[in-house]
Amino acid sequence: MHHIAALCLLSALSLQAQIQYIESRKIFLLTTSKNSYAMGLGQDGALRHLYWGAPIWRADDLAAAPARRDISSFDPRQMLEAEEFPGWGGPRYYEPALKLSREDGVRDLVLRYTSHSIQQNNLDIVLKDINDGVEVTLHYHIYPEHGILRRSATLRNGTSRALTVESAQSATWNLPPGEGYQLTYLTGRWAAETQLNHEPVHEGQKVIESRRGNTSHNFNPWFAIDAGDAAEEHGSVWFGALGWSGNWRIAVEQTPYRQVRVTGGMNSFDFSYPLKPGESLDTPPFYGGYSSGGFGAASRMLHRFTREQILPGGATSRVRPVLYNSWEATTFAVNEQGQKDLATKAAKLGIEMFVMDDGWFGARNNDRAGLGDWTVNPKKFPQGLKGLIDHVHSLKMDFGLWVEPEMVNANSNLYRAHPDWVINFPGRPRSELRTQMVLNLARSDVKEYIFDVLDKLATENDIRYFKWDMNRSFTEPGWPEVAATEQRKLWVQYVRNVYEIIDRLRAKHPNLEIESCSGGGARVDLGILQRVDEVWPSDNTDAFDRLRIQEGFSQAYPAKIMSAWVTDVPNMNTRSTPLAFRFLAAMQGALGIGSNLNKFSEQDSALATSMIGVYKRIRATVQTGELYRLASPRTNDVTVNQYVSGDGKQAVVFALRHAQQYNTAAPTIRLRGLDERAIYKLESINNKLVEHQQQFSGAYLMNAGINVNLRGDFDATALILERN
Repeated sequence: MHHIAALCLLSALSLQAQIQYIESRKIFLLTTSKNSYAMGLGQDGALRHLYWGAPIWRADDLAAAPARRDISSFDPRQMLEAEEFPGWGGPRYYEPALKLSREDGVRDLVLRYTSHSIQQNNLDIVLKDINDGVEVTLHYHIYPEHGILRRSATLRNGTSRALTVESAQSATWNLPPGEGYQLTYLTGRWAAETQLNHEPVHEGQKVIESRRGNTSHNFNPWFAIDAGDAAEEHGSVWFGALGWSGNWRIAVEQTPYRQVRVTGGMNSFDFSYPLKPGESLDTPPFYGGYSSGGFGAASRMLHRFTREQILPGGATSRVRPVLYNSWEATTFAVNEQGQKDLATKAAKLGIEMFVMDDGWFGARNNDRAGLGDWTVNPKKFPQGLKGLIDHVHSLKMDFGLWVEPEMVNANSNLYRAHPDWVINFPGRPRSELRTQMVLNLARSDVKEYIFDVLDKLATENDIRYFKWDMNRSFTEPGWPEVAATEQRKLWVQYVRNVYEIIDRLRAKHPNLEIESCSGGGARVDLGILQRVDEVWPSDNTDAFDRLRIQEGFSQAYPAKIMSAWVTDVPNMNTRSTPLAFRFLAAMQGALGIGSNLNKFSEQDSALATSMIGVYKRIRATVQTGELYRLASPRTNDVTVNQYVSGDGKQAVVFALRHAQQYNTAAPTIRLRGLDERAIYKLESINNKLVEHQQQFSGAYLMNAGINVNLRGDFDATALILERN
């Protein structure tokens, strides 16, 4: 028995997360608790991918990168080799990770290993061109308990002459050779974000991208690839997510040689980044992982990783408060007394944060004026913001404020003083979308102006929360103040300066929290999430539409960051849904209320107060627990999601029926993630539970399941399970 125990201990220790380099075989092996990743050096010094999948501990089991031969003059060996970070050079005709041109016109780039260093969970591998001083450092960082690998690259011009980077990708991910792969990704548009797509990977290239200057509504920088047989809770899934809030690109490519690779990073469209001798360019982080437990396990890995390693404060950050936003109640017609009245009504419901939206500054009486002039309108707020903020605080609520600092209206004092501050091409039209233009935050003077404005607001007022909006994409992306060869740096420098502003604000105001909003979900990615506390996934708050938007969102991002509001009906689809249905849809994220409380009946207020009370009991489980998607709105007339707390003591099930036909009963709900041997007490918040008893074993709940009485259209319930 002692011998067996010793072997088990040895095995457990061997599988501990680590980074190994086996000199005799020239193999790198990176292992986390959930997966492993391996690369090897060929005799020619090229770094080639070897393995990405379930955990392995013995590097000697890995076959070295095979020596390939040309199949023909049209099929050179380089097309058969899985290079870890290929430059565009030699006979390579697939998507490169790096493409550049030198001052003398030479564009060939062939990278070879020169050195590496390992420090705890970090591995740096230095590659160099075969002829000159172009140098690339590949950065790898493993997150041992989360099963996530972070990759990025630093390109350095080590030559004596200038060069121009034409494509700078963060990583190339190689999948095991084979066929039959399926790609899952997120698409959408304004008010219809994060729609789930699942399709075969074919020979050729599939590109998802943004050319808009921000992350975009149209595509989100996340992907998942399965071997063709994966489902929600079983099968192999490889996944990745970029941490970049500007132009990005992910190319999924299957070659005619049964190779599938994913290359992603900064978008190469309209990209040009000059580097003088000694200068360098860092690519954004590209996070990847492998799950053997299907799409659900992949999501749960990313959720926990984002909550604990990406968000400000990580695992120690507070659960998101219940907030009220005044936009739908008042739009631009804000004034001190009207906002105070709404705050008083909000506090009675149990709201914890009051957020005043647009209309409080400058000449902002509509969307045609005022952006850029971030001073309080004295007609609307004679005391400044202090009177309103003091009132909000007296009601035991925090105060938040809407801002859109990156934008300017032509009808503003700022634009009249600095028309050169917007991105523009001289002599060309300046497109206005929503009657506004984009300030060029790549400029240091504009960056400092925006920081000073926001810093002044936060310093002079007790503001806990900024709702940071961005209501249009880039057009005419010119930067005429710099040399023509430098202008396309705008795409990169703009994003870096947005990041810098937020980082500096948070450093100076440690209690300040920020929501990322861009006309809904156009700026949601792991780059902005290092700096904000939650995001606005869509301007569409229709509860039925939100079920699919939230399902897609949950593939990549945790419920904790998903701001979800209850608003008035009819909504943008002229659809009316019951207030309880709207609450139960929104309670699956960071709950907010956007309704016009001046129109709430006593019955509405009583229901809202009750639902907010329930939410406060379960929000830690919803926001930081494990999500199990039990039934999808894409394939069922009942959407079912379950959340299980980290300690397993509480679980919450949301079941929402969209429509009923033929008097058909709702399907049996079989739960997941419970302790089979434990006994759970069940509570239905609106008495929809069909079962005759209130206590069940975990085994029964997962194997036999439970039934709820959801009748008609837009009927819903939440079940709270407490482990005895």
